[in-house]
Amino acid sequence: MKIAVSAIGPSLDEEVDPRFGRCQYFIIVDPDTMEAEILDNSNANAAGGAGISAGQTISSKGATVLLTGNCGPNAFQTLSAANIAVITGVSGKVRDAIQKYKAGEYQSTTQANVVDHFGKDGNPNMGNPGMFGGGGRGMGKGGGRGMGRGRGMGQ
Repeated sequence: MKIAVSAIGPSLDEEVDPRFGRCQYFIIVDPDTMEAEILDNSNANAAGGAGISAGQTISSKGATVLLTGNCGPNAFQTLSAANIAVITGVSGKVRDAIQKYKAGEYQSTTQANVVDHFGKDGNPNMGNPGMFGGGGRGMGKGGGRGMGRGRGMGQ
């Protein structure tokens, strides 16, 4: 078994990154030996598809469990298709998170816990319409102009 953890730095003593697809590092750990493989997340700054690519990366490394703070819907779908158990709400040091997993303190989730593009631009509170106060883009611009084909009243 291998556990993948989203991390802010390249060490077991670093903090778990709250973002999965846009984390700085993936740490792939054998929980029995605590031997770790550190991977830079080359898709952290991608314009789109970061979660899907991240899911494919950890799947290719043989991970069967993911410990992370948050996971969006596209990443969750990719991870589920690869039979990787997703555990969200994880924080603290990577080493401690693995120990808590081994002690049975975490339960896998059945769905994403954030919207698409969570954590884009390095800020987990931006780019999320309707979440965390004002992430929406307001691009409607009133383009409808009231020119529908409805018959209106009295016709």
